[in-house]
Amino acid sequence: MIFGLKPQNILSRQETRVSVHDRNAAGDLAAFLTGLLGELNPSSFRPVVLLGIGTDRSTGDSLGPLVGSRVNELAPGLLPVFGTLDDPVHAVNLAEKTEAIQNAFPFPLIIAVDASLGQPQNVGAITIGRGHLKPGTGVHKDLPPVGDIFITGVVNIGGYLEYLVLQNTRLGLVMKMADCIARAVILGCEQVRKKQKQPERLS
Repeated sequence: MIFGLKPQNILSRQETRVSVHDRNAAGDLAAFLTGLLGELNPSSFRPVVLLGIGTDRSTGDSLGPLVGSRVNELAPGLLPVFGTLDDPVHAVNLAEKTEAIQNAFPFPLIIAVDASLGQPQNVGAITIGRGHLKPGTGVHKDLPPVGDIFITGVVNIGGYLEYLVLQNTRLGLVMKMADCIARAVILGCEQVRKKQKQPERLS
């Protein structure tokens, strides 16, 4: 499901962008995610939930489900995951799944992952930031905004024939981006857990 960001002050959103081809892309994303989790959840009271948005019926739109499946594969049980290849979250069931998350977890902190289309020079770019994303905007669908932290990946060129472009997106690129994002999510969440276990220093 191709996203669009809710209009808001970009400075208040606090975001950063990397290229999937950067050597330390996953590490840079993880470091930024760790900071966001610390700011939004300083007492670690809120359960962190991963929401991968998209469908495996379209190569370009499979980024979210691929990330969800990859996180479950690499770090089973690390955090609740909604949206996988076996159980995707898409336009039809997004509201239902979002409600299920709200019912299952008190005041959840949702990391929402989705694919996007953009300029040719930005294909392969991954953006992470504070705030929500609005799924479906890129393909002219009106869906509710989701997430406290967003992660988006530019999988192909936007601006025309979006559905056809998504169908003709390179699977290799999408899988590489999904692996990068999944590793970043895992590393970021693990870093937060390590900090929680460290005893506080007495002044």
